[in-house]
Amino acid sequence: MTDLLDRLKTALTDRYVIERELGRGGMAVVYLANDVKHGRHVAVKVLLPELAATLGGDRFLQEVRVTANLQHPHILALYDSGEADGLLYYVMPYVEGESLRDRLKREKQLPVQDALRIAEQAASALDFAHRHDVIHRDIKPENILLHEGEAMVADFGIALAVTAAGGERLTETGLSIGTPEYMSPEQVAGERTIDARSDIYSLACVLYEMLAGQPPFTGATAQAVLARHVTDPVPPIGTVRPGVSAAVAAAVTKALEKAPADRFRSVSEFVDALTSPASSDEATTHQSVAVLPFANLSADPEQEFFCDGMTDEIITALTRVTALKVIARTSAFAFKGKHEDVREIGRKLGVAHLLEGSVRKAGSRLRVTAQLVRTADGDHLWSQRYDCQMEDVFAVQDEIAAAIVNELKLKLFEGERQALAKRPTDDPELYNLYLLGRYHWYRFTEEGLTRSEEYFERALERDPRFALAYVGAAEVLHFKPWFLDARPRETIPKAKTYVRKALELDPMQGETYAVSGRISLFYDWNREAADGAFQRAVSLSPGSAMVRGHYADFLSLTDRHEEAVNEVHRARSLDPLNLFINVEVGERFLHAARYDEAVVELQQAITMDPNHYYTYTLLGWAYMLTGRLEEAAGTLEQAAKLSHNAPIVTFVLGNVYWNMGRRHQADMLLAELEGRAERKYIAPCYLFSMYKTRGDLDRALAWFERAVHERDVMLPFCVNWPGDSLSVPDDPRFAAALRRVRIT
Repeated sequence: MTDLLDRLKTALTDRYVIERELGRGGMAVVYLANDVKHGRHVAVKVLLPELAATLGGDRFLQEVRVTANLQHPHILALYDSGEADGLLYYVMPYVEGESLRDRLKREKQLPVQDALRIAEQAASALDFAHRHDVIHRDIKPENILLHEGEAMVADFGIALAVTAAGGERLTETGLSIGTPEYMSPEQVAGERTIDARSDIYSLACVLYEMLAGQPPFTGATAQAVLARHVTDPVPPIGTVRPGVSAAVAAAVTKALEKAPADRFRSVSEFVDALTSPASSDEATTHQSVAVLPFANLSADPEQEFFCDGMTDEIITALTRVTALKVIARTSAFAFKGKHEDVREIGRKLGVAHLLEGSVRKAGSRLRVTAQLVRTADGDHLWSQRYDCQMEDVFAVQDEIAAAIVNELKLKLFEGERQALAKRPTDDPELYNLYLLGRYHWYRFTEEGLTRSEEYFERALERDPRFALAYVGAAEVLHFKPWFLDARPRETIPKAKTYVRKALELDPMQGETYAVSGRISLFYDWNREAADGAFQRAVSLSPGSAMVRGHYADFLSLTDRHEEAVNEVHRARSLDPLNLFINVEVGERFLHAARYDEAVVELQQAITMDPNHYYTYTLLGWAYMLTGRLEEAAGTLEQAAKLSHNAPIVTFVLGNVYWNMGRRHQADMLLAELEGRAERKYIAPCYLFSMYKTRGDLDRALAWFERAVHERDVMLPFCVNWPGDSLSVPDDPRFAAALRRVRIT
């Protein structure tokens, strides 16, 4: 770009003194200059030479001058434009301040009122331009400048000028006008006629990013992002940023509709929706609910699974409503069998409403009662009793979910209305088998895992086209190497087959994509495939704490630590009493090398369950990484007692002993783990780590090669875990092994 700067300085020497570069983008470079005639600083933007060569200079300048008449407080004026030495340029005021992109880089998320104010000011600029038949076509944070607290929109009409001047020649060069993260579906489709509703979509993308910390659609490549604009539902903003009101969330969602006809007709309508009293004052917690476990009033205590299953299905249905925050199952079920005051439950879960209920089942007859309670004062807002046959249970669940939506006066979009009406099956016995599978899965025990798989398999025998049972069975099979020391090669290929079948039968279940993402990450070691699967999972099930927790794992293992921490905090806001998610918050801090924060989170998680050995394991690991070896040893010894010497505890404790100089104890643990590995499957990475810690790289390599052969699910941690315990040595033999599995 030095040649470009020299050319520009020479060409404009009698009018502008070019001082320095301010920034650059895909079409142009902007320089700070001194306006010789008027004695003021200006910004000179010059198109890249290759682009200028493609355009017709006269046509471009003619189109640019159309925007010179746009005089508005929130539009950056056009001072001058021209052609010099084959370079096309235009001149704007130099704004003392920063761009919205600069502020987002610094703060990630903006205060809600700041974001709304900036969006409103940018919208007023767009509204003025639209009334003068000018469409911006490239609204993005880089084109919104912040000057003394005011937003100013830059580059009005430039994208149109480039398009008009370039015509078909732009298509031939492959240049796309617009920025992938903010392009409307009609821009992505290359439609020739673009109107104001395209700018509305782009502005909504910018507002979404100001609130959520990232645009609504992201991806590994520009092509992936563009595809998601066209195909994927918008992740509800309320689940990403709980402080956003339901009205603002609904307005953003409407502005991001795929079809222009479904969006606001004008920018002013969008602003009205954003700035209504409900948008400004109504907190998301006003539109929030926890579904407490329905009580089993049947004579048979074995019907507990059915009551839990009904509760699960209502939770799942309500999470499909954009404007409603729904607490996840684990936190809601923490109050099962307890009789706490509704106000206290509301405080602990951060919700304004509770749904309570009971089920009495006698043969094929059901009596279901449900009531919606306001947590602020305990008032009953709605209640209903349903007497029905077993085959009508799905209609009852639908009616309860619809009643909640109506009582809270929530607006449903067409896709949400269809999702609420969707039923898993019309076969009550099949539904029973599925609920039993889920019931045992949620016990999180070895026996529960085994019985869960049995029930899912029985469901598939009854109906080989029941997608949810494939998802459940795939989840169990995937987690067997983690919980039951099963060989990955023996369980995960079958899980992959079940995931494929589930996606064939129902491609709109976010949980299926989450399991697929985990398999791609931990078994196939294909990060690109995992990224696509997790992003699809989040877009389909943004209110699922499980999906967001799994996505946080992926983000950590791909060095996106800040995003991982944000994602796991979102998971916790949806499931605040879930022990595993609270532990994972600590693990994400640990992975990000934020050890002090990890220690605090893990210590707090121990107070939730003093007998959870994995929490102690991670806490001991954190102590080890900060050199607090005595504390690490004591904490890991407690984990060993609680877990009856689980392999993961044994290898970490053995490494701590070795580093403390307690070599005899370390050798005993190594021998014990090797002996167990001769009798059953033990993750080879554990033994690789213990030999590597000793400096015995030959034996470490042997276990590492075995990990590659076994497709050890711990292997991704070996290339992306803080400290030396699991890190791969700088040795060509290990690098060769890694290349075979495409881990980078």
